[in-house]
Amino acid sequence: MMRGFETLRELSRFLLERKKFVLAPLVLALVLMTALILLAEIPVLTPFIYALF
Repeated sequence: MMRGFETLRELSRFLLERKKFVLAPLVLALVLMTALILLAEIPVLTPFIYALF
């Protein structure tokens, strides 16, 4: 789990140093979709997530 945070830290550092702010919404969308997929694996939360779509 800590490796994921390190990767996000490196990616954010890259975006800031290279001034690639245009990629920030893409990265944010990918992180949110990953969180949604991980939450969908919890049986109690699954009906609420399906209700979103």
